[in-house]
Formats: sequence, C-alpha cells, structure tokens
Amino acid sequence: MRPRLERTTPHPSAPSRRGGGPAASASPSAPGQPGRGDLLGVVRSLTERDRFCVAVLAEHQVLTTTQLAQLCFPGLDVAQRRLLRLTRLGILDRFRWHALVGSEAWHYTLGPAGAALAAAERGADPPRPAELRRRALHLAASPRLAHLLGVNGFFCALGAQARSEPGAALVSWWSERRCAEHYGELVRPDAQGVWAEDGRQVGFFFEHDTGTEPLARVAAKICGYTDLAAAGGPGHPVCFWLGSAAREANLRRRLAERPTQLTVATASAELAAACGTGPAGAIWLPAGTERRRRLIDLAPPARPTTPR
Repeated sequence: MRPRLERTTPHPSAPSRRGGGPAASASPSAPGQPGRGDLLGVVRSLTERDRFCVAVLAEHQVLTTTQLAQLCFPGLDVAQRRLLRLTRLGILDRFRWHALVGSEAWHYTLGPAGAALAAAERGADPPRPAELRRRALHLAASPRLAHLLGVNGFFCALGAQARSEPGAALVSWWSERRCAEHYGELVRPDAQGVWAEDGRQVGFFFEHDTGTEPLARVAAKICGYTDLAAAGGPGHPVCFWLGSAAREANLRRRLAERPTQLTVATASAELAAACGTGPAGAIWLPAGTERRRRLIDLAPPARPTTPR
C-alpha cells in the first residue's frame, strides 16, 4: 500500500484535514524569543551554522535530518533540537511520509523566513507562502525525490568525511539545476563537486544511478561530457555512483564500449559500506584500470612547470 502524507501539525496557511500535505511546525515561539512575524528578530537570532543550512537548502531543495546532521552538526541529537527550533521560527519547513508501520525521517526545506533570507541575499523578492507550500508538496510527491536525496546524501557524506579528516574539505557542490544553467544542453550532471585533500583538489561531475535506467543509457551519458570537453568546457573526471557492486560491474562493461580521453570512474555504496569508508575513500575504479583509488587521486597529474 502506498504511504500517505500526513500533517502532524496544522500549517497556518492550509486547512486542517486528514491525509494532508507536508508537515510544518506552527508551534509558537518561546517567551522572549523572536516570533515568525518578526523576521529581523529571527535573522538576528541565527548562527553562522543556521545560515549555512539555509544556503544549502536554497541550492539543494531538500535534505533529511541525518543529512543535515552529517553536513553541519556534531551529532544527531543536536541537529534534531536545532532543526526543530528553526522550523518553529519559520526558517525551515519539513515533511515526511507516513506508512501503516513507522514513518520516514523528516525532510527539510526552506520555510517562509528562510526563503525570504535566501531571496534577500540574491536581491530577489521572496516567494509567497502558498508558493513554498506548492513546492514542498511537489517535492513530497515527486518520483525523483529518492534520486535527489541520493545525490544530496552522497555530498553530505563527503561533507561528514571532510569534517572528520584534517586537511580535507568539500570546497564546492553544485546542484543539478545550477549545472543545467551553466552547461546548457551538452550535459546534465546530477551534481558537480570540488574535493580537496592535503593541498590538492579535484573537480568532478557526479552521476547517481538508482537502478531505474537501462545501463546502455547510463553509459551513453559519457558522450555529452566528451562533447563538453571538446567544446572547451571542463574535462573533469566523471564519477558514477551505483547502489550495488554487481550493477557497477555491468556498467563498466558498457563503458568499455565507449572509449574516451576523460577519466571515468565508478564506485558503489555497497563497496563503501563493506570497506567502512566514506565516498572519498579508495573505492573509485577508473575505466581501463584494475586498482581502486581515492577520490582525490582521480585528479589529473599536475603539469610540470617550464623554467623561463
């Protein structure tokens, strides 16, 4: 049976009904604390970490409690308490699917105050609350929600790995939307990132495979990246992230039929879990090779400098 979206707290802009839309906290602010209507007071109460959460959600639309904890907080309990507070202030909104037994984790999006803050930083007008509600409902019902959360989960895990490893950093993380704006019709990567480690950096395109596309179609995406590089665009390594080791092996056979000068590497969540490592670990296998490498080692070798 398909789960239903149930509202756990009535939202002030929507009528109360059973089986309603995404959950959103409408709890009143604590005495002496800024309320949802006092936007400037709310903004003054935000920490640097709160503003970072707003920026991430403005770019990447939706993250779960666990993903935000990985990216921004020292632990899950701290994340849960602060995210609830930000929801009550209208900085964030949240929804989750309810099933007959149990429920999913909370999925966080921007609330009215958070969206207004993000819009102000861009010099744009804030979206109306009804538009935010429509976006949240669209996300909750979208068949691409699992894919989007998978992409975001990969980069949040990278962020967590950066926080635990001295000298490592997730320098840049572009959404699919920003990549589409930047590269047009040539390629549509699910994301683009820059990973740094011990003074080195690697930019990479990211393709997240959920197992729903034929592997021939997945492998054919390499043609677009080859065209992009030929047109003068970045020739970043292309990283395919798959769910299982078996599907990764099958994709590699398909990729072998499409030779390219680009670095094309594959890895699987199954292998990462078995090795007990994050996505920056030695789990990436470039096409045409037999040795797994760390993400940073996918960077092309530095060009030797020529003395003048």
